[in-house]
Order: sequence, then C-alpha cells, then structure tokens
Amino acid sequence: MDPLRAQQLAAELEVEMMADMYNRCDSPGEGIGAVGYRGESELSKGECVCLDRCVAKYLEVHERMGKKLTELSLQDEELLKRMQQGTGSA
Repeated sequence: MDPLRAQQLAAELEVEMMADMYNRCDSPGEGIGAVGYRGESELSKGECVCLDRCVAKYLEVHERMGKKLTELSLQDEELLKRMQQGTGSA
C-alpha cells in the first residue's frame, strides 16, 4: 500500500472513531455503563464518573492506535525508500 493511501485510511479511521465516541457519549446507558438517561438536566456523580472513565479509555486507545499507525506509516515509507533505492541502482 502506498504511503498516501495509508494516510488516507488512517484519517478515515480517525474520523470514524471520533464519530463513534460522540455517538456513544451522546447516548448514556448505551454501552458505556451509565445508569441511563432520566430526563434530568444534569448528570449524577456516578454518571459523570462513568462518562469520564469511558472517555479516558477511548482517548487512551485512540492515542495508542495513532502511535501504531504512525509507526506503521514510517515503516512503509522506509520500505518504499529502500525499494526505490534498490530499483534505482540496478
């Protein structure tokens, strides 16, 4: 896969992940462990803690994935450079 396509896929994945996080946070009680929406204007302490934990976990995974994608992208670029050097000198 060429580096440009890899960057495009990484950007698309990031947008999908952010949309997923928004959708999960926008729907209390739907897969995030919150007590559930009761029609009140404010969240309870337990709901706030639950939401904070969920977002923290999501952001940690997002950061890990970003680092791994960057690492893979750098490896792809290095491989591409080596391949170009190999074919350029032949």
